[in-house]
Amino acid sequence: MNRPRLRHLAFVARDAAKLASFYVEHFGMEQFHQEADGSRFLTDGYLNLAIIQQALDGEVPTGFNHFGFHVEDADLVRGELTEAGHPAPASRMTNRPFAEYRGIDPEGNWFDISAGGFVPPHLEQR
Repeated sequence: MNRPRLRHLAFVARDAAKLASFYVEHFGMEQFHQEADGSRFLTDGYLNLAIIQQALDGEVPTGFNHFGFHVEDADLVRGELTEAGHPAPASRMTNRPFAEYRGIDPEGNWFDISAGGFVPPHLEQR
């Protein structure tokens, strides 16, 4: 099996559009997806940056939120984690094709695992 690859980092922002513009303008990232809530998803062609719009209630703090791995077989990884005594990553109820499961590491950091990948098809060959 190939090694899982770190493919995205996610941040919660007060103004996702403004933060996305910063990374597009100054670092040449490309926006490839936008959610109805204003969240933006950028890529450099390999690593993605998810900029999640903070909700008005502000329950989730701004700043770093989670990271995500691209794996060959998400069910195998989930099974290995469970077998080792870690909580099984839970299915993500989302239409995003790049975050099928959400897990938590021993320090409480959230991570996503995806067999589907993290880069939109039109950018995969870069």
